[in-house]
Amino acid sequence: MKTSLSVRLALSYLAVILIGMGVVIPLAWLTVERLYLNTQSASLLAQAQLIAAALGSEASLAAGDEHAVEPYMQLSNVQPGIHTRVIDAQGAVVIALTGTSQPAASEGLTLPQLAQNAAGLVTSEELLSRAEIAQALQGQPATEIRRVEAAGGQRVLYAAAPVISQDGMVTQIVYLATPLPDTGWTALSSAMRWQLAGVLLLAILLASGAGLLLARRITSPLGKLAQAAHAVASGNLNQVAPEDRSISELAVLGRAFNTMTTSLRQSDQAKKAFIADVTHELRTPLTVIQGTIETLEDGALDDLQARGPFLASMSVETERLIRLVNDLLVLTRADAGVLNLQPGRLDLLEFARARGEHFAPLASQRNIQIKITAEPSSGEKQPAPGGFAVSADPDRLAQVLDNLLDNALRYSPEHGEIIVSLKRKDDRVICRVSDAGPGIPADHLPLIFERFYRADPSRNRDKGGSGLGLAIVRSLVVAHGGGVSASSVEGQGTAVTFWLPAAQPDD
Repeated sequence: MKTSLSVRLALSYLAVILIGMGVVIPLAWLTVERLYLNTQSASLLAQAQLIAAALGSEASLAAGDEHAVEPYMQLSNVQPGIHTRVIDAQGAVVIALTGTSQPAASEGLTLPQLAQNAAGLVTSEELLSRAEIAQALQGQPATEIRRVEAAGGQRVLYAAAPVISQDGMVTQIVYLATPLPDTGWTALSSAMRWQLAGVLLLAILLASGAGLLLARRITSPLGKLAQAAHAVASGNLNQVAPEDRSISELAVLGRAFNTMTTSLRQSDQAKKAFIADVTHELRTPLTVIQGTIETLEDGALDDLQARGPFLASMSVETERLIRLVNDLLVLTRADAGVLNLQPGRLDLLEFARARGEHFAPLASQRNIQIKITAEPSSGEKQPAPGGFAVSADPDRLAQVLDNLLDNALRYSPEHGEIIVSLKRKDDRVICRVSDAGPGIPADHLPLIFERFYRADPSRNRDKGGSGLGLAIVRSLVVAHGGGVSASSVEGQGTAVTFWLPAAQPDD
């Protein structure tokens, strides 16, 4: 059977309250009972000690006056050495030890009812074997609680206090007994029981109400969150979950949900923009190719002079399509982590020189010079041989440098200069490609590594490319365990810097 979270929380809260009451109430009852018994024991023992002190004082006076009158008269002396005397109707007994404290006979002693056993008599052996009396014989006052059948099974509190003579001997024992009330549930009156039952019922109702309120307080934001999650699952990403700041866990959950939906919206927008950009990039060359084919079919194929330019145009657009597809394939593999890099040890300085020579003919057409420089490490006059070694896939690293040099050539003015500088810093090799082009506006600079992003959307593709070059640079550099950044000043040029981990000696 399915139950709602609010009901489960309310029942759990009620169960915890009931369990707590079931533990606390008996403990509180026992604590109060123990406090009561300790108080009664201390009070009765104090009375016994006061009587013992009075008896000791009177005995001292009697010892000093040979004509002194015996203050207590013996009612029963059934065994030598054991004398009992009723002090009052409460059951106070004085046991006088005039002879041996261990009588040989075991005849019964007539004691008050609270000090009797079930037979109504107490033998001297039984009397002396009681723990409180045995301790009093050692000179220490003591108390004891036991049930007395002669008193209807009622609990009786006993106190025994020794009477100490001047020579330090125990001559008498004051033995007091008082009945204790029943502290169990049955001792309560019917009215008291109903009152306690009402209090318990009221506590249960209050606990249930508090549990329901707390459950609703928790489940209400969760219900809204569930509705928002269903809406997101249906495709509506514009959902905002409540962030209940009074409950930290719910606030964190709501914040995480809203962060997730924000990320999903951004991903969805990026996906749509990506699809639109890819469609746009594919449409242009495909349209040119289709138009050329239709023209050739209409009779231009037989025109030898016109056929050459048409076929050349188709070749250019086909190459553009191939480059675009290859670039998209690289990015897709990078996203999936399946670039299948084949790293090897190579000197980035020599590698950069080789790529610069590759672009030299194209740069010379515009009178642009490509310079490769290397900064020596601290304490060195010249760069150390092999000091710029990295572990990288040569083909992928060639794509990185080619894209950066291609971008620099596109935007460098004639008679300009492109500088590729390298330096070693700690365990990294840093490469910086800078040009003297028009630069990039500051608000566009953080976005230049995004796919299909163009700082100037109006530029033509012959000059600006597809907008995937820097995105590929970032993906490939990150796949090698490095990083990339860009800096630019409008009117002064742009610099793109990437770094790779330096190769270890055993690479």
